[in-house]
Amino acid sequence: MLLARSRGSGSPAPGGEPPSRSPSGTGKGRPVHRGPWWRTRPAQGIGYAAPTGVFVVVFFVVPLVLVGRISLSDWPLLAGNRGLNAPDNFTEAAGDDLLWPAVRFTLTYTALVTVLLLGLALLLALLVQETRPGTGLFRTVFFLPSALGLASASLLFLGMYSPNVGPISPLLERLGLVDGPVSFLGTPTAALWSTVALIVWKYAGFYMLILLVGLQRIPQDVYEAARMDGAGRWQTFRSITLPLLRPSLALTLLLSVTGSLLAFDQFFILTKGGPDNSTMTVVSLIYREAFQRLDLGAAAALSVVVLAVLLILNVAQFRGLRGTDT
Repeated sequence: MLLARSRGSGSPAPGGEPPSRSPSGTGKGRPVHRGPWWRTRPAQGIGYAAPTGVFVVVFFVVPLVLVGRISLSDWPLLAGNRGLNAPDNFTEAAGDDLLWPAVRFTLTYTALVTVLLLGLALLLALLVQETRPGTGLFRTVFFLPSALGLASASLLFLGMYSPNVGPISPLLERLGLVDGPVSFLGTPTAALWSTVALIVWKYAGFYMLILLVGLQRIPQDVYEAARMDGAGRWQTFRSITLPLLRPSLALTLLLSVTGSLLAFDQFFILTKGGPDNSTMTVVSLIYREAFQRLDLGAAAALSVVVLAVLLILNVAQFRGLRGTDT
């Protein structure tokens, strides 16, 4: 009892260390750190975050500032900087004859890819949701195209679409569906749908995986309670699966829209923007300004506009994603 009283009064125990006190003498607050400064928690936190911070500054902030500077300048690719000319690059870009057709085509392509990709990915995820014999094989087969690079997949489809060496056109002829060789990239409509087919084939498995994780997060007792209440499959899907799957759907929507608005590789390999610039995307237009017309200022101005649009769109989608996750 005496020992307890002595500790309760704040006096040191016999043979023990004196109790630590805060500078204010109240006994509350953080303990005073007396070691080297590099062993403090703030210093350790800075040390862990420093490599990522350096990476972000070197590979994101510095290029972003440089693009903004170039967008305000007359900057030929081979002649160097000739001084500020703001806002000429932006006004000339707005008056480009190819800009608005490229914007319309990019939005059309984004809408088609997003609707088809999310619909097919959701269907595949529902098919392989339950564990049955062979489910693992189907999941692997569906996901396998995602392991292929986009450039490699585009070259593969370029060969398959070829009316001379590709297998699709002769197969359609043998089946009697067409009378002669089919040019899958020869018309604007055929080129668009051929590229959409490539992207849906390549990314449906990847989005299926995201949606499958979302489906498996839904508690099974919710479905059991719905079945006990007499709910059918469609009513269960509409009232339980879709509402609880909204965070995963929002994430796939964000990835699909952003990737489609930045589409370049597949069109560069398959169509080169043709025929007659009908498959020219906004990013393809930026490439043309920079490396064919050698005008880095105009290309940087278009890049700044695209970045601003994507930033606004992504902020809106992130707010929607956060709202559906609560």
